[in-house]
Amino acid sequence: MEKFLNLSSIQRNLLVGSILGDGEITKIYRNSRRKNHSYREHYGLEQENYRIWKATFFPGLFYLTKKSQTMRSKSDPLFTELFPYFYSNRSKQIPIKLLKYCTSPYFLTALYLDDGSLSISKRINHRNKKIYLTPHIYLYLQSYPKEQLEVLKQHILDTFQIEFKLNKRRDGYGYILKGTSTGLTYNFLNLLSPITLTCESMYYKSNWEWRLKREEQELLKQFPNYQIVPSSSSRFKNYTEDEVRKIILLKRSGVKDKDIAKSLCRSYWSVVYKIRELRLEGIL
Repeated sequence: MEKFLNLSSIQRNLLVGSILGDGEITKIYRNSRRKNHSYREHYGLEQENYRIWKATFFPGLFYLTKKSQTMRSKSDPLFTELFPYFYSNRSKQIPIKLLKYCTSPYFLTALYLDDGSLSISKRINHRNKKIYLTPHIYLYLQSYPKEQLEVLKQHILDTFQIEFKLNKRRDGYGYILKGTSTGLTYNFLNLLSPITLTCESMYYKSNWEWRLKREEQELLKQFPNYQIVPSSSSRFKNYTEDEVRKIILLKRSGVKDKDIAKSLCRSYWSVVYKIRELRLEGIL
């Protein structure tokens, strides 16, 4: 484990999350001249900037071959060292023994941006002309057996206090991980936001405020006189008068939402929704 442990904590967490997600450690075939394994991660053109962003955390290790749309490495002892943790009988597996090193949100960030989804369910009340939006977090990890997902699920709960449940799926081994509540969605995105805010190309997954605006724009084309109501917006109304005054003062002074959240000891998304609420009420 020498090569792996020589990586920084951020690199270890990003790497394990990436191999669990879209990445793979290439195999060494019989009669090959290679002595070491290498890394490979295919991507679609729309996710190229995300791979460029990810590669910046591994200077000198990863590079992009844009023609084949692949982020890759040269053969390296690091991946020879990691190969048996991720593959058993040539099948990919969750590296249970490495999870103790995966205690940073960078682990969840790679796993989510690679294989996750921010899904939004819609409920339309035509009588009241309101459209209710409810966000859900999914981790599409159906390529791993149920018993391994159970271990990963418990690790995420114990380490990050984020609770997923197994959700049935027809392909792969039949299960994915799904967030248990709307509150989990906000907590999950808030946990990752200090990292994901630096990767704008993936905002459609990671930035709820950005995604909400896009959803609103599309829905209002179809329903121009309707009100868009995000789920659980009422949970952000229990701000004190002093907090509201502080938000207004800081926002008018040009302070960023994430810095307002820090000053109030509130979550980022809670402040985002409160600001939106104040704007709708004409207060801000």
